[in-house]
Amino acid sequence: MTTGAQTPPHLDTRPRRSRLRTFLPLGLAAWLVLEIWLLTVVAGAAGGFTVFLLLLAGFLLGSVVIKRAGRRAFRNLNEALQRGTPPSSGGGSGLMMLGGLLLMIPGLVSDALGLLLLLPPVQKAVGRYAERTVDRTLRAAGPGSLGDAFQQARMHRPDGKVVQGEVIRRDEREESRQDRRPPLTQ
Repeated sequence: MTTGAQTPPHLDTRPRRSRLRTFLPLGLAAWLVLEIWLLTVVAGAAGGFTVFLLLLAGFLLGSVVIKRAGRRAFRNLNEALQRGTPPSSGGGSGLMMLGGLLLMIPGLVSDALGLLLLLPPVQKAVGRYAERTVDRTLRAAGPGSLGDAFQQARMHRPDGKVVQGEVIRRDEREESRQDRRPPLTQ
């Protein structure tokens, strides 16, 4: 029997949806509608064959950009491994690949965003913004989260070098082996 009384907030077992999970589907739907509307407007003004050629050119340009950015990233990685140093992150290959992917996605808005990401000043600005956002998110992360795992995985020595390792206690390991194995004689 329902009384019409509201359920107290501490008894509500469903977790709250994050803003991203709430607005991402709406944003994708709006983007899709905008892309289709813009394609129909341009097709009405310039013709369907022109729109087809624009989409084909965007796809081909995007595949060339992704191929060149991937080669550049692989070459930088090989050179860094030969020198014995960590690879440099200043190449912008990830943002170039994202720009190429946006060019390959059919649509004029995604093509414009992809072309913007190919410009070096825009790459630098987006890269700095992404780095600050990730750094802020990792700093604000609570214990037991992904950010905490990154902090725990690195142990710094006084000289600044990072030592990676795992601590295994012998007594716990031997006890767990004895508990799992059946006796050899019966």
